[in-house]
Amino acid sequence: MSEENENLQFELTDELIEQVEQLIETKNDTDLHLLLTEFHYADIAEILDELNLEEAMYVIKLLDSETTSYVLMELDEDNREKVLRNLSAKEIADEIEELDTDDAADIIAELPEDRQREVISNIEDQDHKAEITELLAYHEDSAGGLMAKELVKVFETWTVAGCLRRIRAQAQDVKRVHSIYVVNKQNKLIGRLSLKDLIVAKSDQQISDIYIKSVDYVKVDEDSEEVARIMQKYDLEAIPVVDENMVLLGRITIDDIVDVIREEADKDYQMAAGISKGVEADASILKLTKARLPWLLIGMFGGLGAASIIEHFNEGMGSFIVLLSFVPLIQATAGNVGVQSSAIVVQGLANDTIDGKILKRLFKEFLLGLVNGIAIAFIALIISHFVFGTPYMVSLTISLSLITVITMAAFIGTLIPILLDKKGIDPAVATGPFITTSNDVFGVLTYFLIAKLILGF
Repeated sequence: MSEENENLQFELTDELIEQVEQLIETKNDTDLHLLLTEFHYADIAEILDELNLEEAMYVIKLLDSETTSYVLMELDEDNREKVLRNLSAKEIADEIEELDTDDAADIIAELPEDRQREVISNIEDQDHKAEITELLAYHEDSAGGLMAKELVKVFETWTVAGCLRRIRAQAQDVKRVHSIYVVNKQNKLIGRLSLKDLIVAKSDQQISDIYIKSVDYVKVDEDSEEVARIMQKYDLEAIPVVDENMVLLGRITIDDIVDVIREEADKDYQMAAGISKGVEADASILKLTKARLPWLLIGMFGGLGAASIIEHFNEGMGSFIVLLSFVPLIQATAGNVGVQSSAIVVQGLANDTIDGKILKRLFKEFLLGLVNGIAIAFIALIISHFVFGTPYMVSLTISLSLITVITMAAFIGTLIPILLDKKGIDPAVATGPFITTSNDVFGVLTYFLIAKLILGF
């Protein structure tokens, strides 16, 4: 595909899908091939996601191996699984030969173990096979599981002229040369090489005279989220991966990190919404139920807890039964404030922007909750007394309760994520139903305790 075609604005329309389906039905391979070559492989994948399996397989068989390999990487995960099931081990191996080692390993990892061995045995390039096998041994959520073996490295003992010759040879196997890494005789990472310094240096100079000793790197067993944080912090397009002896093993590029960030964001969003496992919208009812039901049960028990508190105070309320009308206000406000506070803290922990001691952070949220509480309480006092005609002492009770509940919710919403993070638990579990439910219960309890104290029932 030409560079010009790759930059065309793509729009998936019903007319386009119908055109592709018609060409498949009439087996007009020539026109179908011409049509698809106008599009980027990611666009072709988007088209295939709209076709049935038989039609998608027809297109897969029509395209050349290089294009098909890239299309497979962009397919929806479920659709890719179906396509792979309908390809022979030899066909999968042929597609994988066209991919970088990290992408190839990702596809093979999705296959059953016996199928993995069969596909690997059909890979003809022995070096490629060995590198893929090495990558499959690393945990998928580690730097080793993210890295690719393709990179450009030079030895410190090479001359500039020799270095340039070897870089040309290495670069043929690397799509994008983000960095040039410098290693010693033991293949240990010792620095990086600036392309500018390489170009302006004299041809007989040694690399040891011009390379930059400062280089960011990650260990092969580093967690993928930590790799993402480092690359984001230092604005890196690629980062080398080393073992415990500083031996250079591979590199991680920004496109892989974008995937990690997106997956983590999706996971945190689902956890904040009360979904305990990563699921897709089209997952089975059983899988969706398992992901959602635990948090719904927490919410149910929280609601029962709040109901029992109301029942406990119900008999003594007497003429102050109007207090019940404002329970939803107390619960909703407490829940919203708690989620706001926890969301800010979770985001800060994820981005590593939470600075200072816990007490300082808690005091800040306490003051923020107090200010917001006073503002909301004042408005509630005016509306409940002058608009709804609620007795003044009852309106005052509601207002004081709001100040207390909002301050308490902000405190809880800040404290819990920080404590979870320090215990090594994902702080995202603190948001959503967990914080909302806990604040609902404490909010109702606080509300009626203050009411009993002021109104004396």
